[in-house]
Amino acid sequence: MSAAIPEETIDLAGLRVVAVGERREAQAVVVLLHGFGMRPEDLSPFAHSLGLPAWFLFPEGPLEAAIGGRAWWHIDPVAREQALAKGPRDFSVQDPPDLPRAREHLGRLLDQVTELAGGRPVVIGGFSQGGMLTCDTFLRRPRPVAGIALLSASRIAFHAWPPLLEAGAVKGVPILVSHGEADADLAFSAGLALKDCL
Repeated sequence: MSAAIPEETIDLAGLRVVAVGERREAQAVVVLLHGFGMRPEDLSPFAHSLGLPAWFLFPEGPLEAAIGGRAWWHIDPVAREQALAKGPRDFSVQDPPDLPRAREHLGRLLDQVTELAGGRPVVIGGFSQGGMLTCDTFLRRPRPVAGIALLSASRIAFHAWPPLLEAGAVKGVPILVSHGEADADLAFSAGLALKDCL
């Protein structure tokens, strides 16, 4: 029987982070951001199930979500319910006022993770709101990553993306874009548009 994979809570760049795996023995570092109303613990079973020689880091969004759980930026619960009543959404035209602060949080975290990785490959990604933040942050300030995983995400503040994409921000970076057809929150078409623009 294999030994249990260690899990602990640490602080990185001022954020609470659930870390899974052996940091010193890991062959890669994976940073995965949770979605709106979730917690890092919601994603940590994913790392345990894979059993890969990687150090998985699940940071916690800095804000309390109105629906419970955590968030990377504020979403008004009443406006959210009204929007969801019309069906799944595409966030491409939204530019939340606290998105720049969220990018700062993630940027500091990624800078610290790059140092801790010590040259090992770093993969970054996120689910839903975490995927939007991951992509938007990377486009604005690319970092040396081995890959990006965007799960059930959408474009965000897309008005700023075209020149970043034209400048080659993601050129040569392997990117996984995955989206469920039955996503009740973010439209499948939003996932397709994200894939297409990247």
